[in-house]
Amino acid sequence: MVLAAPSPGTVLAVADKDDLGRRGEDEAAAYLTALGYRIVDRNWRCASGEIDIVALDGAQLVVVEVKTRRSRAYGDPLEAVDDAKLTRLCVLAGAWRRAHRGVRARSTRIDLVGVLLPRNEQALVDHLRAAA
Repeated sequence: MVLAAPSPGTVLAVADKDDLGRRGEDEAAAYLTALGYRIVDRNWRCASGEIDIVALDGAQLVVVEVKTRRSRAYGDPLEAVDDAKLTRLCVLAGAWRRAHRGVRARSTRIDLVGVLLPRNEQALVDHLRAAA
């Protein structure tokens, strides 16, 4: 069965958005692993929200927010992360550290990874280290 791609402007169904987000997170995790990061957790949730990826970059704990888009038609993926989201990520980083006291890290930082997944093209990954 061959499915036609949605026409421009078509609103994606929730399942399509979830799949796009998962694929973007998989691309981000592969990218970070290739850089030498060690992924220690994915999609961790608590009452305050969710962390997409938690990794170790040497002795530094890195909380990673991943934003995935099909195109830049509505802006760059990283533009979707505002100051309120960065503040929430800092709170979530503290909650993760308290819940995982056995993971030793000298410090913590917040990274952002934007992933463009154009249809039938290779993923484009943009990485902003130490966003907060």
